[in-house]
Amino acid sequence: MVDSQVVWVCLDSMKDFSVLHSGEWYLPTNKEIMEYQLKCLEKLYEFNLTRPVEQEKRAKMLKEMFASIGENCYIEPPFHTNFGGHHIHFGNNVYCNFNVTMVDDTFIYIGDYTQIGPNVTIATAKHPIDPELRKQGYQSNAPVRIGKNCWLGSGAIILPGVTIGDNVVIGAGSVVTKDIPSNVVAVGNPCRVIKEIK
Repeated sequence: MVDSQVVWVCLDSMKDFSVLHSGEWYLPTNKEIMEYQLKCLEKLYEFNLTRPVEQEKRAKMLKEMFASIGENCYIEPPFHTNFGGHHIHFGNNVYCNFNVTMVDDTFIYIGDYTQIGPNVTIATAKHPIDPELRKQGYQSNAPVRIGKNCWLGSGAIILPGVTIGDNVVIGAGSVVTKDIPSNVVAVGNPCRVIKEIK
């Protein structure tokens, strides 16, 4: 039985892809979405093939790939995203270490001076708990917001819809399922605040 609150979206004539950012259930296998996604992923593929000495080329490519990106941002390849960074917003001086994954089916916002450790995953895509909907391939998306001057430790996982405040440290391997306030250290699975930063 399908929940009456589920909003069904017809993508046959959709051109602006706003459904990706609506929070509604949709089919990501829609032909137009897939064509759009593949174009974004081509640029990401090229970025991941750049040589270590091609720093200026990498910086230029990121400005073309991302929704917005500030100054002095650095991403160490390989970098993995669903839409090649097309829905990602970086502030200034953001750093990503090796093998970061950003499931950017909708928007990801990351503030100035935030550092992201290796193997961190930031996900925006959600799949239905209802097995019938899941079998049909539906998904919805919820944006992730990470504040300024944060540090996400190695292997941390940030789930869809989460907001993390400013000056936050997320411990290595943590799974962040709920919002985290500013100026704290938070660790664990599920991630919990263990101390304030004064």
